[in-house]
Amino acid sequence: MMKTEKVMKYIVFWLKEYIKKSKANGFIIGISGGIDSSVTSFLVAMTKFPTIVLEMPILEKKKNLLPIKHAKFLIKRFSNVFYLKKDLSTLFKTFCDITTNDIENSKLSLALANVKSRVRMLTLYYYANVKDYLVVGTGNKVEDFGVGFFTKYGDGGVDIHPIADLNKSEIRFLAKKLNIIDEIQKAKPTDGLWEDQRSDEDQLGATYEELEWAMEIMKKKDYTFSKIEDKILKKYKILHDKNIHKMNPIPLCKIPNEIKI
Repeated sequence: MMKTEKVMKYIVFWLKEYIKKSKANGFIIGISGGIDSSVTSFLVAMTKFPTIVLEMPILEKKKNLLPIKHAKFLIKRFSNVFYLKKDLSTLFKTFCDITTNDIENSKLSLALANVKSRVRMLTLYYYANVKDYLVVGTGNKVEDFGVGFFTKYGDGGVDIHPIADLNKSEIRFLAKKLNIIDEIQKAKPTDGLWEDQRSDEDQLGATYEELEWAMEIMKKKDYTFSKIEDKILKKYKILHDKNIHKMNPIPLCKIPNEIKI
């Protein structure tokens, strides 16, 4: 079992060292009411550096109370935490009015879901630039390095990744240790980018536990799979191959010197 206390202390130490070297004034992090952003924001708050937790709803059909509940939970414990809420619905609708009138495409809903994520990234960096803060990422290991479950230049556009070496199951251990609000611990993970509020696992077509298993088993050469395991592994490989462009560095056209000179 993971040594949660030591892991927490290490992440907080790492954050402190990083911000000192960067000479930034503080941190800013988007909160959704999900377990990843809740755990990350708590760990960031533990550094005692100024920390803005920013809620950014976009066209919410049902009011999500978890972000404000978590913000109050943090503010009660940390004097360095500040809560902001910016409704980005008007900004998103304006973008849609300008761009979507002449488009009929099966990929439109996916494109607009990604726009929501990128609008949030723009907002985080606006405040980060004004205050000279670092934008903190909330992606976990299987999302960021396994299946690429994030929006390129959206929630993938951050300065630092404190929990990206932890799987969802490990983050759940941390949430329990930190006494994160029970509702958040039990809530279905969702990115909040779709009108039907589909969960992350609905989009992935597999549970986080299954994908974590597949990510780990890929390292082993001699292993006999059951039919169910083979199905999970194939799903993982499809997602990994499809999204590898997000996880790899941007391709650089390196021109040979003999051509340049």
